[in-house]
Amino acid sequence: MLTRNQLPVAVPISSRPRGFLAGVRAMQRNALALLPKIAFTQPIVSGHVVRRFHMVMDPPSLRRILKDAAEDYPKSEEAQAMLRPALGNGIFLAEGAHWRWQRRAAMPVFAPRNLTALTPVMTQAAEEACVRVAKANGPLDMHAEMLQTAFEVIAAVSMSEDTAIPREVAHRAIDRYLETAGRASFLDILQVPAVVPRPGRTVARFLIAELRNAADAAVRARMGREAADPPPLLDLLIGASDPETGRTMSAEELRDNLLTFLVAGHETTALALSWSLYLVGFDQEVQKKASAEARKVLNGRAATAEDVPHLGYIRQIVQEAMRLYPPVAMLSRTATAHDKLRDREVRPGDVMLLPFYALHRNEGVWDRPDAFDPDRFADPKAIDRFAYLPFGAGPRVCLGMDFGLQEAVIVLATLLSRFRFNPVEGREPEPVMILSLRPGGGVWLQAEPLEPAAHDPSIVGAETA
Repeated sequence: MLTRNQLPVAVPISSRPRGFLAGVRAMQRNALALLPKIAFTQPIVSGHVVRRFHMVMDPPSLRRILKDAAEDYPKSEEAQAMLRPALGNGIFLAEGAHWRWQRRAAMPVFAPRNLTALTPVMTQAAEEACVRVAKANGPLDMHAEMLQTAFEVIAAVSMSEDTAIPREVAHRAIDRYLETAGRASFLDILQVPAVVPRPGRTVARFLIAELRNAADAAVRARMGREAADPPPLLDLLIGASDPETGRTMSAEELRDNLLTFLVAGHETTALALSWSLYLVGFDQEVQKKASAEARKVLNGRAATAEDVPHLGYIRQIVQEAMRLYPPVAMLSRTATAHDKLRDREVRPGDVMLLPFYALHRNEGVWDRPDAFDPDRFADPKAIDRFAYLPFGAGPRVCLGMDFGLQEAVIVLATLLSRFRFNPVEGREPEPVMILSLRPGGGVWLQAEPLEPAAHDPSIVGAETA
């Protein structure tokens, strides 16, 4: 059994510089391998490998890049090349005016009243996850379980049942696409023009074609029809318009944004849940406290949206998990104007690397940065807004942030109210970033059903089938 004085798993950071080819090979396996040791102690690390670059772990500088001067720091061409075959020119990848009008049109879709109408799906998914865990004989890979849970939620809230993309088509395509397209290419680093094919991404286009066709069919089936009740995200997008111009989304734009929600909407939440479960298995004292809170609030029920405000400690666990293992562990931007960050000159064309993994573990920003301590989020106002960026910040902050955090709290609370999770010796996950920071090898835990609370003999969970 692990004890509190040990640290949870982290990416091995080399203190010795690698050669160019060795560095690229390491980065293809795990993008965080390019982080030098000083990125965890310094505010900015600059260098030159084919192009000038700056790694930024300084909250005021991140505020400038992501918010104050965001238009001078668009997404890098390399990042767009990885994702555009799947996500097209939707909100996540669009730039400039095309991005602004889509953002304005989509923001009301994520208004609290719409999210509240969709949250019963989260409660149902939490119940179903408990049933699967209860039926297991032996250890479970909770990462695989949380991927299934999160995908069921995002698929159900995105589309009506009569026009839904087949789950197996979507899940298979997304998983294989992220694995294939997200690896760094020598050609990208050498700035070879995008017209030269990248073999991995050529394969990825074929992997995603079936999913894009299915999304096109879903959009065609819903356009011109009355919205369902409650309306799924696709129906809300079809009815959305730019409040300034009245423009609505075309079928192609609807497809791109539907795929964006499907890909990003389940991957990030599944990762937040997977790492949270690893951490409560790692620290049994934290798990006991969280379990007591969940059992007191839920009293045998699955959590609902109304319970979330009363599950503060479980929310802190999720927030701390996303600090230690941010799903999007690194972003890249390209400077398009001269600027100055602290004492560093920024020139047009410089690559700006925003390693949130290093920011969240930087000794100059956090106390005991590698330790698991949910109590650091007891007072969110005490944390610098640009020191903690699991959802980004500024005008491009994740639209689904509240949705994903609420889902994670509902599912985690329900699970911890019914099971005790113990780590499996020798099966620790490895933090590996391709496009997202996944637990390599899975999150293997042994789930032990908890006895019903003494004051509530009707509690359900482990024996529910």
